[in-house]
Amino acid sequence: MQTLGPSVPRPSMLATIRASLSENGLRSIYTGLSASLLRQMTYTLVRLGSYEKIKQRMSENGKPSAGKLLLAAGVTGGLGGIAGNPADIVLVRMTSDTLRPPEKQYGYRNALTGLVSLVKNEGIKGLSRGLGTNATRAVLMNASQVGSYDFFKMTLLRDRIPLVDYQFHDGLFLHVVASLAAGTCGTTVCSPADVIRTRIMGSSGNANPLQVLARSLREEGPMFVFKGWTPAFMRLGPNTVLMFVFFEQLKQGWSHFAHS
Repeated sequence: MQTLGPSVPRPSMLATIRASLSENGLRSIYTGLSASLLRQMTYTLVRLGSYEKIKQRMSENGKPSAGKLLLAAGVTGGLGGIAGNPADIVLVRMTSDTLRPPEKQYGYRNALTGLVSLVKNEGIKGLSRGLGTNATRAVLMNASQVGSYDFFKMTLLRDRIPLVDYQFHDGLFLHVVASLAAGTCGTTVCSPADVIRTRIMGSSGNANPLQVLARSLREEGPMFVFKGWTPAFMRLGPNTVLMFVFFEQLKQGWSHFAHS
């Protein structure tokens, strides 16, 4: 939905899913799965691992402030964006291929053949397509998702919930609530960069972010930056909840194992 321009009719999310299932079958909803897995093994691994390491170093001299955590999350997000950029290009192209005319489709069978084809046709430089926008989006995502998760978690632990007078304790319920809030924050903050990044990576020309932004604003108006927000949240919301719930359990399990 984010790749659709003003000249294309704007279907709803349900209409898009229904059309995809009717034309390409159940497998269509898993298009780009290999690229998505590769992206998680590069982008997510770097941004979460490096953030946790920096946070541990910062905590040696006392609990770090929310501002320092947000800064650390932004820096590590940028590193993750750089690491995951090639996989991101392949993912965008695989998931948007069915929207293209047959003669303009990339036809990547999986992530590895996509990377080989990308380098073969566009050179090593092709791996950096949209890197600036992607890194910016990664900085925003890590700060608004990972950084805000720590912020929401600390705030909920510190303050009682008004009206219901409820005090959170460190546990599964806290992790779910804080991660759901972080997912909502991340989806909203990153939507503008996500839309522009998707359009640049999905193109075969040499459009830069400012050109894409100016053309989209002129042809679609300012609300184009939130195109596809609902499906983006349906992906990022559960992803954020499961990621942090499992991450917290893994940290607790490793801590018990290390001290046993």
